[in-house]
Amino acid sequence: MAVSCFLAPPHTDAQDLATKGREILKKHQSSVASVQLVVKSKIGLPGFSGDARESKQEVTGTIIDPSGLTVVSLASTDPSGLFQSLISGLGGEGEDNVKIKMDSELSDVKLLFHDGAEMPAEIVLRDKDLDLAFVRPKAKPATPLPALDLAKSAKVDVLDEIITVNRLGKVAGRAYAASVERISAVVQKPRLFYVPGSDKTATGLGCPAFTVDGKVVGVFVMRSLKSGGGEMNMFNAQSSIAAVLLPADDVKKVAAQVPPWSEAH
Repeated sequence: MAVSCFLAPPHTDAQDLATKGREILKKHQSSVASVQLVVKSKIGLPGFSGDARESKQEVTGTIIDPSGLTVVSLASTDPSGLFQSLISGLGGEGEDNVKIKMDSELSDVKLLFHDGAEMPAEIVLRDKDLDLAFVRPKAKPATPLPALDLAKSAKVDVLDEIITVNRLGKVAGRAYAASVERISAVVQKPRLFYVPGSDKTATGLGCPAFTVDGKVVGVFVMRSLKSGGGEMNMFNAQSSIAAVLLPADDVKKVAAQVPPWSEAH
C-alpha cells in the first residue's frame, strides 16, 4: 500500500499537465495563424552578383488584435538577417575574410487562418532589436478575428513549465500542436526574456507561450549577437543565435506603434 501511494502522484501530475495543455490548445489555437511568404533572395560576393531565387515558406504568427494584426519573429520573415548573424558568428565579417552578403525581399504575404480562409497581408511594422514583425490583412476583415489578449499576461521563473501552441506546416496538414517547455534561465538585463530548455519540441519562432493555468507569457523570437570577428568556427555561430521567449508586455508595447487603419489605408 505504501509503495502504491508513493507511485501514484507523479502519474497524476503528468496527467493533469496534459489535460491543462489540451485545454489551452483548444482555447487559443485559433489565435495562431500560418503566415505564407514569398521571398526573393540573393547571395553575393564582392565583385560578383549572385542569381536571385524565389521561395515560398510558411511561418507561425500569433494574432493579437481582432483586426488580424499578427506578430511573427522578424528573423523568420527575413532570411538575410539570420544569414548575416551566422556569417558573423563564423568570422565572415573579419578583416582577413571574404565578406559574403545576402539580400532578401518579400514579394507576397498571406495570412492563413484556422478555418481555411486566406487574406492578402503586409508587414506594417518591424522591430529589429526585439526581432518582431507585425503583419496585418490589406483589407479589414468583415468580422473580428480570434485574438490573444496580451494584457492578460503573467511572468514565470526558472524551472517553471509552460505550454506553447504552434501551427505546423503544410506537410503536416497545418495541424495545431502543443508542447511543454521548461524555463531554464531568466535574463534580466539589458531586458527581460526567458530561455527555454534544450529539449527538441514542436515549439517554433512566433509561437505563443502560456502558464499552466492559461495566462499568456509571451512569444518566441530569435536573439542574435554579432561576434565581432575572430576565428571562424561553428561554436561561434551556434553561440551567436538563440530562440528566447519575449514577455507579452514587450510585444504589446511595440504593437502600440502600429499605425491605425485610418493612417495605413
